[in-house]
Amino acid sequence: QVQLVESGGGLVQPGGSLRLSCAASGSIFSINAMGWYRQTPGKQRELVATITSGGRTNYVAAVKGRFTISRDNANNTVYLSLNSLKPEDTRVYYCYADLSTSSWRRRDYWGKGTLVTVSS
Repeated sequence: QVQLVESGGGLVQPGGSLRLSCAASGSIFSINAMGWYRQTPGKQRELVATITSGGRTNYVAAVKGRFTISRDNANNTVYLSLNSLKPEDTRVYYCYADLSTSSWRRRDYWGKGTLVTVSS
């Protein structure tokens, strides 16, 4: 079994910062990529940032230059540093991992989400 556990969400003022963490645990054979999505109420979940096992990153335009994704491969952990936060960043943020539990089984796994609220 595999699980992703997120932490770090909370309430911050506009212009503030947060750091989200997500640790993958369980029977993990390999990880191809990890990342973060976020969901606006009533909207479809959207990609925020991803990072591959080799360190290649990708960001949605709305967060580029403000958010930074990083990964600790040894601990199967991905981080998202959220800087210069805006009210429109208020979302539930979900961790995901594209991983294999064996050489023949690969799929996406999802965390339960952590709420980021940006408000004064």
